[in-house]
Order: sequence, then C-alpha cells, then structure tokens
Amino acid sequence: MTATVVALAEVAARVLAAPPRCGATRLVCLDGPSGSGKTVLAARLATALGGPPVVHMDDLYPGWDGLADSVPRLHEWIVAPLAAGRPAGYRRYDWVRGAYAEEHDVGTPPLLVVEGVGTGARAVAPYVALLVWVEAPRDERFRRGIARDGEAYRPHWERWARQEDVHFATEGTRDRADLRVNGMPAVPHDPETEIVLIGSVARPARSGSTSVGPCPSPGR
Repeated sequence: MTATVVALAEVAARVLAAPPRCGATRLVCLDGPSGSGKTVLAARLATALGGPPVVHMDDLYPGWDGLADSVPRLHEWIVAPLAAGRPAGYRRYDWVRGAYAEEHDVGTPPLLVVEGVGTGARAVAPYVALLVWVEAPRDERFRRGIARDGEAYRPHWERWARQEDVHFATEGTRDRADLRVNGMPAVPHDPETEIVLIGSVARPARSGSTSVGPCPSPGR
C-alpha cells in the first residue's frame, strides 16, 4: 500500500483556500472508526489552522446506542444554524448521568473543526470544506480504547463497533473522504506536524480549493 507524508500546514492551506460552504464557515470534519486517532489529529490540525474551535462528537452522542441519533443533532445544532448565518451551539451529553447537560456556544466562526464518528455523513457533506477519514487496524483501535476506558467497557466498545459498521456501510464515508489518513503509520514522520496518507491517487479538491498530496480515488 502506498503511503505519503504530508505536512499539516499543507492541509491547512487547502482548507483556507477553499470557499466556505456552511454559511460563512469553513467546516472541517474528521471521521473514521473509534480509536483511530481522530481526536489527536483534530487538535493538531486545529493548531495548524490557527486555533479554531473544535467540536467533539463524544459531546453530542446520546449514549452508547446513540450513533444514529447523533447525525441529526450535529445537523440541527451545528450545521443548519451556521448554514443559515446563525450562531451554532449544543448541549454536552453527560455520560455519567446519562443525560444532556450544560449548553456550549459555538458562535459563527470562520473555521470550525468537528471530529468523531458520523461527521462525514451525507446529511453534512454538502457543507464541508474538507472531509478527513482516519483509520487504524481494529485490534489496535480496541487496544487504545480499552487502555483508556478499562476492560469493563469492552462490551460497550463492541456494541458501538456494530453501529459503526452499519453506519459506514450505509454512508460510504471512506470513499467520499478528501483525505484518508493512516492512524497507525509505520512510515517515519513527525506526528505533531505531519500526517501519513493512504493511497497514491490524487483526489480532486472541492471547488475553489487546491489539492494536497496523493489520496485514493473515490469508489475504491
């Protein structure tokens, strides 16, 4: 499998060159299965972009069985208001209490990064300036998750993984992504400032933006 190292600064330049598609906001979404490295990459990409707000889908999911319900919430609370030129915001889900808690204002930022499973859903896609897919082997992803959450959460991870399988098969997110990132690369690189892309075919940039590095062709 071909792999190419690309600087996050190049990815940021692509985002900034793209026209806003969500009202006046350039929306960047990072999707892919749990444990693949989306949260860490979102933080690093946000740094390269100059520090825009980052919304985590973990704050929107209504519990361990809530993947399907999270996409309408993302659209209603974040995407639709921004597309209409109105401030966005959401209520954070409290996983301990099992209920939504305090409200968080997002405003109308010129740049917004949203990371988590479901961000690349077709309902959101028309508004996205850049869709990044992050993947890693299932065993490694589960190892990371259980190391973080504890062995007692393995049944929850397995339950969530089944929802992911259905969601990604339905949405075709990987095939539609602008960039596909290896979340467990063996290629030497600086993880703070660089990513390793999967594939060797350049994916055309969205209208008004510039391409960056090689990426698999859609439909593969």
